Amino acid sequence: MAIVTGAGGRGNSIGRAYALGLAGAGAAVVAADLNLEGAETVAAEINASGGKAIAVKVDIADQASTLAMAQAATDAFGGIDILVNNAALMVEVVMMQVGSVALDDWNKMLGVNLNGALLCSQAVLPSMRARGGGKIVNQLSGGAFPPISLYGVSKLALYGLTVAMARQLGHEKINVNAIAPGNTMSDAGKMLTPDDSPFVKMLEASVAMRVRGQPDELVGALLLLCSPAGDWMTGQVLHVDGGWILRP
Repeated sequence: MAIVTGAGGRGNSIGRAYALGLAGAGAAVVAADLNLEGAETVAAEINASGGKAIAVKVDIADQASTLAMAQAATDAFGGIDILVNNAALMVEVVMMQVGSVALDDWNKMLGVNLNGALLCSQAVLPSMRARGGGKIVNQLSGGAFPPISLYGVSKLALYGLTVAMARQLGHEKINVNAIAPGNTMSDAGKMLTPDDSPFVKMLEASVAMRVRGQPDELVGALLLLCSPAGDWMTGQVLHVDGGWILRP
């Protein structure tokens, strides 16, 4: 059974692609989102295609809400095997400047993008331990290597959390890995980087392969990390970006 946070994004979203991909691989899915209507749409799409899914409203920055999400998942499907920490603030924070950001805005960003992943992970750990292990996948960004925005800073911090959790939870057969997408043409991605943006022009001059990808092109990496084929991988970042970030 898999929980995908941020699964209710409108339109062509990464969370929707992840939820549909896991359902297509046979997992029961909890589509979790602050936008309950969007989560219900994704859950209905999975159920209509013969899968199993429920929708849950969650505020990942609120501990009580994340605990309720985990309880709803356990009540519906008996336990939790996979957590995909996909929900994040992006459009709202990407243009903020480090030197002038208000402390309240900084705290809000980290409260969602970093603390949210921590709280969701803590909420599912009891169920994973009871089931003898599990898989946690955190959503990073190519923009964290190196970070050139506040959004990138929050995702680089999430990389640190990924490594620390992988080290501490590995002996319990709980794998913690991450995916760092490149310039993905979700609805949010299109809003931030239109065709004529300087960022896209920079990528076109430096990326090894295709500059842009679609949300469903991230699903293969997710399924690897969540399947038995990924059992000997932990603390790793898979860069799915056409060769934007090239690192050992």
